[in-house]
Amino acid sequence: MATQTPPLSIKCAVCGTGKDLLRCGMCKVQRYCGRDHQAEHRPAHKAACTAVKKKRSTMEEEEQELRRLNGDIFEEEEGRFWGIHETRPYMRARYAFVEALVKVGTYDAVEVAYDNLRDMLRLCRGDNMGVRDVIPGLLLRLGRDQECYDFIKWWNTEGNGNSFDWVDMDLPYLDVKDADVFESPEYLCREFGALAHTVAATLVKVKVMLDLEDLAALNDLGDDPKKLPQELVDKIKKFTPRSPIVSKNKDIMDGKSTLSPNTLAIQIADMYESVEKRNKHFWQALVNPGRHLGARPNAYCQGSVQEMELVLNYSYAAWAETPGAIQWMVEEFMDEYDFE
Repeated sequence: MATQTPPLSIKCAVCGTGKDLLRCGMCKVQRYCGRDHQAEHRPAHKAACTAVKKKRSTMEEEEQELRRLNGDIFEEEEGRFWGIHETRPYMRARYAFVEALVKVGTYDAVEVAYDNLRDMLRLCRGDNMGVRDVIPGLLLRLGRDQECYDFIKWWNTEGNGNSFDWVDMDLPYLDVKDADVFESPEYLCREFGALAHTVAATLVKVKVMLDLEDLAALNDLGDDPKKLPQELVDKIKKFTPRSPIVSKNKDIMDGKSTLSPNTLAIQIADMYESVEKRNKHFWQALVNPGRHLGARPNAYCQGSVQEMELVLNYSYAAWAETPGAIQWMVEEFMDEYDFE
């Protein structure tokens, strides 16, 4: 069954403190408050740490092989990497490094994983390896919801279809900024749209909708001084938003926005149905992931269990780390499933 987990933060792996932290010297993406807690955590951390170190070493070896070729292939062939067969072992090794990082699961690991995938897109604009499906879930885990939505918007508008010239390096690339999260999701609900992107965009909208509902409830409390003093309500509101899209919007935080959670709820229903039509296995697996988490299918077809497993592994952590998100989806659309 789906299990709620805390949102990512930079902290000691043992005690959770966030001050004066040391990094693991091998993987560089696990932190500790001191040597004692590092030693205590070593048995639990060793396998994932060793995997990161090995995958990083392999990636660096492949990079050196490429740099031995004539010219600077990383600059001269930027954006066209996959078309050069000699680059493919390096790109595969870099993705394996990303997979090892994600298994560590810390904020640092997810951030480094994202940075590597984003640079892989710089090297290969056309994304022959499909890393664009992995990135939205990582951005959501990092609390970069607007970047996530902008990324999805570009790939499903400018980057969709055959009109974009992938080898023209002068064309703008991933240049959508501050796209409207309240806009219609119609462009994401196509029959053959990217399932991973629709799932991630659904979570963006769920986070904002839940925030609007919670803030509205707090504003109602503040309107009645017999319930809670306004000063206390204002303090609580600062810690309420799940999404920085909300926390950075002064009108919303001050209760002056006319944006309605009902607008998003209607859109989310459409997106739920779109995902359900494209892959009937996904939503049930989000609630009861079981053996599907960690699955590594080699191939898939649209609507298959294998497609669901890929998208689930790209997105599950982001959903589980969002307070109330899976529970709301269950109560709204899937009350026949169990949730704990």
